[in-house]
Amino acid sequence: MSLNNVKEGDAFLCTVTRIESVAVFVNIDELNTEGTIVYSEISAGRIRNIREFVSVGKKIVCKILRKKDSHIELSLRRVTASERDGIMDKYKKERILSSILKPILKETTSEIVEKIKKENDIPEIIDNLRSNPQSLKEYLTPSQMDILKKQLSEKKEKEKEVKRKISLKSDSESGITDIKSILDTNEADISYLGSSHFLITVKAKEYKQANSQLEKIIASIKEKSKAHKAQLEIK
Repeated sequence: MSLNNVKEGDAFLCTVTRIESVAVFVNIDELNTEGTIVYSEISAGRIRNIREFVSVGKKIVCKILRKKDSHIELSLRRVTASERDGIMDKYKKERILSSILKPILKETTSEIVEKIKKENDIPEIIDNLRSNPQSLKEYLTPSQMDILKKQLSEKKEKEKEVKRKISLKSDSESGITDIKSILDTNEADISYLGSSHFLITVKAKEYKQANSQLEKIIASIKEKSKAHKAQLEIK
């Protein structure tokens, strides 16, 4: 996509390049151009430590707020969970595809992956690659296809894993007990990251199944947080 076609509200994967006193600078990966995020567009709440949200080199999904000439203003906090998950899932699966093809294609891997990306839905290819390696037939020679099939047959099936960070706070006298109750589930692994932040991890045989289960858990947490008057923020 060219810069001319970018519209306000479009969401992109970005890489944090530097953090200054009032703004975060990122490279918008698909456009290979710089954008800025003022602190008020990082999070809706008060930011005590900016590095709890961003760090140099981190991949984040941002939304275009304004575009003036070559200057692009972005927002992190206005990105919805579904927008973020969709873009991050696509990025992760592009990396998976690259790692699968690199031993076969060597130095031409990046070029072929870019071609596949323009013509196909990479998340769909990755989800079905084991059962349908022929989806890559037009991009590989017959001998390369043989190597790919052998590689896929030897690779053990691994559980798919999805994660989501949340911030959960309570000003109630029974706050600790309330938070334990809100996060109580047997369907996910929830770990404490510090500073009221938690990481929810769900594993399943397929990404769609794991994502669906995660969304149900998030919905339950939202309901229980509201009932306990706790402060919840989905990262």
